[in-house]
Amino acid sequence: MFIKTAICCVLTCFTMFLYGQQAKYPFPQHQVYAGNSIKPDQLSQQKMDELTTSFYRQWKNRYVKAGCKPGTYYIWFEEKGKKQSVSEGQGYGMVITALMAGANDAAKATYDGLFRFFADHRNKHGLMAWVQDKDCRSIDPSSATDGDMDIAYSLLLADKQWGSSGTFNYLFEAKQLIKSIMAYEINPKTFSIVLSDAVEYDSKDYYDMRASDFMPAHFKAFEQVTGDLRWRKVINANYKLFNDLEKKYSEDAGLIPDFIVNINKIARPAPAHFLESKYDGYYNYNACRVPWRIASDYLLNGDHRAKAINDKINHWIKETTRGIPDNISAGYTLNGEDIKGRYFEALSFIGPFAVSAMVDQKNQHWLNGVWDYLINFKLKDYDYYDNSIKLMNMIILSGNYWQPIKAN
Repeated sequence: MFIKTAICCVLTCFTMFLYGQQAKYPFPQHQVYAGNSIKPDQLSQQKMDELTTSFYRQWKNRYVKAGCKPGTYYIWFEEKGKKQSVSEGQGYGMVITALMAGANDAAKATYDGLFRFFADHRNKHGLMAWVQDKDCRSIDPSSATDGDMDIAYSLLLADKQWGSSGTFNYLFEAKQLIKSIMAYEINPKTFSIVLSDAVEYDSKDYYDMRASDFMPAHFKAFEQVTGDLRWRKVINANYKLFNDLEKKYSEDAGLIPDFIVNINKIARPAPAHFLESKYDGYYNYNACRVPWRIASDYLLNGDHRAKAINDKINHWIKETTRGIPDNISAGYTLNGEDIKGRYFEALSFIGPFAVSAMVDQKNQHWLNGVWDYLINFKLKDYDYYDNSIKLMNMIILSGNYWQPIKAN
């Protein structure tokens, strides 16, 4: 009798373990996006799913690396020298892993390993130190805001995907991280987004921001799960900021610069070498993510402010390229002119233009062309940044991006 009871107990526990590992929203999910939005229609849904799954597996094999401690994983930054991982990549990896569960039998174990690495590298504010070396040591304890935001959003996805009663309480961790983001990475006066928790209220950079840190669909989920209405103020303030900048500096193209300064007075594009390069006031390697981040809010929530921004970008990019995806450049002035010498293919620019096109049926031919152009590039020919953005965008483009909490 004892043996039968013990066997029954073991089987019950094993069954519960397996159930806890199972994804409730396994890939593919085939979401119906808002309004008259579109997906590529020159190939079947099954083929899009297959292409996305194939690229995901290539990406995972190349970039998901075992950490220095057992049971930890990080996203390889793929750079020679000290930097081996950054919080931005950890955020991408955690979002991707939660969304692609179903295409990976070990998705939960992978996600938990990525979470452990994040947890091991939290700074004094509970945010992730932005960069680690080959020995998994944090080189700089300060945060990078975009990484924290994606990690928080991924935790909400993980809660819906696997529940929060297992090894980690994803929902609790998400709420704690969202609270820290609001406290240390949001300006409480302008509700603009601070570059890092290292930028304090008396810093000269306190009223400056990285445009691609505005992720309105994330913020709507943050508001829903926390009940913190300040997130609504962040959304409204930054939509207004983007509209004002477009009207003054990019009336024809609708482009936003990499960095924005002087937000508490008269906001303007950052000067050259503000933080990263002489193109800090241009549509460059940070702002290239803006069309994707903004379009996501329309696709998931139907926010017409998002559509208006993307409509202008879509009209301009189709016109400036003459409808030929191969003419997309890797960087533009705010007037919509190519940056000289940037006539090469950059997936981090191409993918977001494809997501942007999804907001309206009139972009169908252009969208089809950009999808075909994007998927034909080989992973081996590009770096972590281009390949990670390509994969994130393919998930959206194939109709498999979903939100953990329905926004009002």
